[in-house]
Amino acid sequence: MVAPSELEHSMEKMLLTFHKFAGEKNYMNRDDLQKLLDSEFSEFLKNQNDPMTVDKIMKDLDDCRKGQVNFRSYCSLIAGLLIACNEYYVKHMKKR
Repeated sequence: MVAPSELEHSMEKMLLTFHKFAGEKNYMNRDDLQKLLDSEFSEFLKNQNDPMTVDKIMKDLDDCRKGQVNFRSYCSLIAGLLIACNEYYVKHMKKR
């Protein structure tokens, strides 16, 4: 059996992280999202000057306006952060 690739391992980690914070309900409420961001994106939150950052993220991700972030919306969050990181990398790091 072939070991998972690094990308496959990363995908599994993202999946498991979502379910760690969502629990059995298969979605995250605002408190779950806050815990996820505090635990997994503490540097990102530390650099935000807006105390409403989590509320704004929740509003952007809560498609149905039920106070819930589903897996699809969580993936959108991860994709958005990856895009921002790539833009920074291309602009600042790759030139070195």
